[in-house]
Amino acid sequence: MNITKNIKLFKAKLPDRVKLVAVSKTKPNKAIIEAYNAGHKTFGENRVAELIEKSNSLPKDIEWHMIGHLQSKKTKSIAPFIDYIHSVDSIKLLNTINKEAKKHNRSINILLQVHIAQETNKFGFSEDEILSLLNSTEYNSLENINLKGLMGMATFTTNTDQIRSEFKKLKDIFNTIKNKLNPLAFTEISMGMSGDYSIAIDEGSTMVRIGSHIFGSRNKN
Repeated sequence: MNITKNIKLFKAKLPDRVKLVAVSKTKPNKAIIEAYNAGHKTFGENRVAELIEKSNSLPKDIEWHMIGHLQSKKTKSIAPFIDYIHSVDSIKLLNTINKEAKKHNRSINILLQVHIAQETNKFGFSEDEILSLLNSTEYNSLENINLKGLMGMATFTTNTDQIRSEFKKLKDIFNTIKNKLNPLAFTEISMGMSGDYSIAIDEGSTMVRIGSHIFGSRNKN
């Protein structure tokens, strides 16, 4: 597996507006270093313990994205260094992120996760819940979060029409919310993984979360 070659080839495919988040979960540090030495500095992890270990042992200018489901009680340990949290799915988690960010005198970039898939085991807000949240006094009192956009995961299916429809739905929700907020700050749509990123890009994604096309098949753990 030539990670350097994969990084360069994959990034060459992407439009300028789309950021590659290289999903390094289960991958050893040496694989991340190879990607880093190829000029890539944005990596995504979905487990807090693994994220902390890698942050402690790898270069400090890496931009770390938490892309997996995050429990409020585990936020404290990543608040000092995390750059983006993609998977914010409750007001409780928002409050915790804000509290922990304030302790470190910093603001944390967050994306609200939207439930667009048919599977019930995926997390996320509905459109109505997000609109209600953004109008709430509780949300508007949070000073140490930067709401940058939305994240969503399509249904795991071979039906590309369904995947496209779900990504289109997320883009429509994004546009609705953007019109109600500061359009200069609300800019990101994190959608698309190794199996469906091309559809996501067609439908307006600005961040794709890619693992296997960069690092090969995921290690079991």
